[in-house]
Amino acid sequence: MAENLMDKIVSLCKRRGFIFQSSEIYGGLGSVWDYGPLGAELKRQVKDTWWRSNIQEREDMVGLDAAILMHPKVWAASGHIENFADLLADCKKCKKRFKAEDLGIKIDKELRDTRVSTHIYYNFSSAKCPNCQGTEFTEPRGFNLMFRMPIGPVENSQEFVFLRPETAQGIFVNFANVVDTSRKKLPFGIAQIGKAFRNEITPGNFTFRTREFEQMEIEYFVSPSQAEEKYHEWIENRFNWYLKLGIKKENLRIRPHEKNELAHYAKACSDIEYKFPFSTGGGSASGGGWSELEGIANRTDFDLRQHSKLSGQKLTHPDLQENDGVPYIIEPSGGVDRAALAFMVDAYHEEKVNPALPKEGNLNNERKSGVKNETRVVLKFNKALAPIQVAILPLLKNRDEIVALAKKIAADLRPHFRVAYDDTASIGKLYRRQDEVGTLYCVTVDVQSLEDKQVTVRDRDTMKQDRIMIEKLREYLSSKLA
Repeated sequence: MAENLMDKIVSLCKRRGFIFQSSEIYGGLGSVWDYGPLGAELKRQVKDTWWRSNIQEREDMVGLDAAILMHPKVWAASGHIENFADLLADCKKCKKRFKAEDLGIKIDKELRDTRVSTHIYYNFSSAKCPNCQGTEFTEPRGFNLMFRMPIGPVENSQEFVFLRPETAQGIFVNFANVVDTSRKKLPFGIAQIGKAFRNEITPGNFTFRTREFEQMEIEYFVSPSQAEEKYHEWIENRFNWYLKLGIKKENLRIRPHEKNELAHYAKACSDIEYKFPFSTGGGSASGGGWSELEGIANRTDFDLRQHSKLSGQKLTHPDLQENDGVPYIIEPSGGVDRAALAFMVDAYHEEKVNPALPKEGNLNNERKSGVKNETRVVLKFNKALAPIQVAILPLLKNRDEIVALAKKIAADLRPHFRVAYDDTASIGKLYRRQDEVGTLYCVTVDVQSLEDKQVTVRDRDTMKQDRIMIEKLREYLSSKLA
């Protein structure tokens, strides 16, 4: 059932212009995706909402936009060059490759931290292939996940940089700059949204795990004595953010990491997990469709000390008296793509439409259009996220006066709302089309509108229709969308 839902989501994304396969006309590029007109708008709303709630509405936060390309020593200091790898093994029966974690195998921290330079044998005898149920695997090997590229005018100059695998390091290396210019007192945070790249060997599950993605990351700097308290505060804060934007509580949970799961820099970490409609390969140690949506980690003072040591620069806060002036770091880190996918999956509904709808106002376009008892697909996005807030639909596209009035209304509303205009089908089909993309309100301009200067406004969720004066339309919609 869950797999079937995922197929429906993928089909809807292609059909309605949310997400396309990258370079599709050339056969596509594996696990790289392009966002179409509606997908780009959905991602924009996710990012804008996150930025507003975490930076603009808080006194203790500032923003940053660090470059993707950084000095190679950054990744040596952070531990990525040495430690950033997956331990992979191939099923001998079907030849597919899997991460140890995806096979349900727990790897001790000591082994994971040395797996890049050393081929580690690990007992896979208890594992079973998710693809063919085979039980024999090759010896696991470490694969580094960073993309390396030459820099400079001469390709064979041996000067290399990496495409960043995370956005966090751009914040750490700018810590002193931000402290000096913003004069923020502890505790305070630096946040940014940006692209990251990982040479995933086993990507999949649509946009859940890809080679190019966007992160929304916060590095929150605190005194060591405050770290535990702020760690739990951020877990609660981030969990509630998803609830506020419409994710159903039964589809979210918090999963603390076990000690052998922790990254080399972390004292503690908890994942906010969402129950995605896929059962394997989601990236969660817990399995069963529960997969990481966002992680909140206590990174201690590891990053600032490492960069200070390798660069020779002091990375301290002048107000901190303990720990040599080096603060601890609490990091909430989420993915834009994963969040957008979760919001879409959670918003997806199929409902039976009753043809005997109650008449609301002076016109019931749904009944007049001849809509029969059928299944209605609707994305019930939160109003802050819906790619289209208002759709303007002329009842008759061959009546010039109706089309002209509808286009004028759309133009008048466009500066204030996310507006779409459509006259390419019957009104019943237009309603279904707007339901499928999550449009909150449909405004129908009909013959009677030319006489009484009123339009019919249809609510996405209830399908109730109100007759509203055109001059009052903006005020009416503003009250609904506030």
